[in-house]
Amino acid sequence: MTPLVRTPSLPEASRMLASLPQAVVLLEPGLRIASVNPAAEQFFGQSQRRLSGQSLDAVMELTDPRLAERLLDYETPLSAREIAVNLRGRGQRRIDINLAPLADTPGWQVLALHDNSPAEALGEDSGTADNAVLRGPEIIAHEIKNPLAGIRGAAQLLARKLDDRDRALTDLITGEVDRIATLIEQMQKLSRRTVAPVESCNLHISARRAVDVIEAACAGRGEPLKIVEEFDPSLPSVLGSPDGLVQVIINLLSNAVEACRDVSGARVAIRSRFASGLQLHTTDAGVPLRLPIELRVTDNGPGVDGSMREHIFEPFVTTKKSGQGLGLPLVRKLIRDMNGRISHERDEDRGLTHFRVHLPLALDFSGEHVNHGVSGKKDRS
Repeated sequence: MTPLVRTPSLPEASRMLASLPQAVVLLEPGLRIASVNPAAEQFFGQSQRRLSGQSLDAVMELTDPRLAERLLDYETPLSAREIAVNLRGRGQRRIDINLAPLADTPGWQVLALHDNSPAEALGEDSGTADNAVLRGPEIIAHEIKNPLAGIRGAAQLLARKLDDRDRALTDLITGEVDRIATLIEQMQKLSRRTVAPVESCNLHISARRAVDVIEAACAGRGEPLKIVEEFDPSLPSVLGSPDGLVQVIINLLSNAVEACRDVSGARVAIRSRFASGLQLHTTDAGVPLRLPIELRVTDNGPGVDGSMREHIFEPFVTTKKSGQGLGLPLVRKLIRDMNGRISHERDEDRGLTHFRVHLPLALDFSGEHVNHGVSGKKDRS
């Protein structure tokens, strides 16, 4: 008799919502409150029992009538920052809101609220509120590590039964599990004023690792897609986090693949080049820091809705039915921790969407550029 293998289970959605530091409200049709998480109870100053069944406008009045009308459109995501609201019994506040339809449940919506008033009172920059949202992985890190250990163990068991040719896939699985575990540990150590360490690294090695992961995932779904690589082999090394860069590129490529999944002749490309002229003025020494290395991910999908393009790097903003809107905010945070910048551009004439990452050069102790080129290059023809 084959012994039963107990697979690790993911945390329940209700437990994850309860752990979030942001107020989250589940709205049923007609903008009535169906459920709230503990942070929302604190935000409104009322218990879940008292809030359930109440109309949203009975506990929170929007001062902008146009915004109130937008809430009634339950099919369209909405993101607004620094809006004034009146909370019943608590006075006026300035908040950020993100509203999204609940997948496969017409009329139901999820509303996320962030109160900027406490940050202003402390003299903090409310624009960094998205960093607080990104502490979600820190809160549930211990819940994620157990499934990762199970996945790694299963991959190691499979590797013993495979030949050398197929064992490369299990090596990829264990390598990715180890990389994710390392990122989780780094996230646990991060705070608003600390960043992960950076080092001299080969951008192309990180890019190729990410391409391997995405192509393997597509093949596993029966959707073989060849990602077009356009790398400049003469580029010097960049200052960044190798694992962080892999995570960034995986997220961007994954979004690109999904964006053009239903497109005839789908095409996803990744390109590196030297782009002189871009500078970032640092706050430490007051000297300009150049960001001349550009990595661009391009797809020929339909692109992001025009009304949402300015908000795609904000938490909880997503066009995916099952998305949570945390992928691109995490990408932006990782890139900014490397003193880099990321931007989004839509070329309507050619029907292309570009995400551009700009990074600084790494310098050795003598002040000369460290040139890794594309060492370890594979033949991808």
